[in-house]
Amino acid sequence: MSANIPDFAKGDGLLPAIVQHAGTGQVLMLGYMDEAALAATHELGKVTFFSRSKKRLWTKGETSGDVLTLVDVRLDCDNDTFLVRAWPSGPTCHTGSRSCFGDTVPMPKGYLGELDALIARRDVERPAGSYTTSLFEGGIRRMAQKVGEEGVETALAAVAQDDDALIGEAADLVFHLMVVLRARGLGWSDVVDKLQARHAASVMPDR
Repeated sequence: MSANIPDFAKGDGLLPAIVQHAGTGQVLMLGYMDEAALAATHELGKVTFFSRSKKRLWTKGETSGDVLTLVDVRLDCDNDTFLVRAWPSGPTCHTGSRSCFGDTVPMPKGYLGELDALIARRDVERPAGSYTTSLFEGGIRRMAQKVGEEGVETALAAVAQDDDALIGEAADLVFHLMVVLRARGLGWSDVVDKLQARHAASVMPDR
């Protein structure tokens, strides 16, 4: 069978659909799709399932307004499970959580998560010759000064330099900011959590 054709026969017409946040990679929910639900998802641009309890098509957010805007749909290697990437407009779960598996479910960290973990190790191990070690040993005031310097350089690059210079200065700023956070016992995930909480508050409808 073609890798591009869902094998609905395996699930008696219904296949599981795992919904993943397109930005963070967090798993948001699990639903089921039949051929009509898959077609509606593509046509509407909003994730639509076949509700086994309602016995009909159900577009996520049709009542609450917390829709899942489609990015893409992918099939697994056996053609019997969908991975749906989408942008949530609010909490996915009816409980108000951003994920049906709870807000404490770890999200994929990506490279920034790996860098944050490396900075944390540098703070503990303090290897000789490491620039990060020198920052920690310089104290919080020196680290804060570096964040200020990199912030100014980033702003100047945005106004007066090319894209490559801006990206380079922005990378320096993010790195030094992560070091300052770690020196205060915080991590990059704390910043992400704050941004997500603000976003959720801005889009959550009055209840």
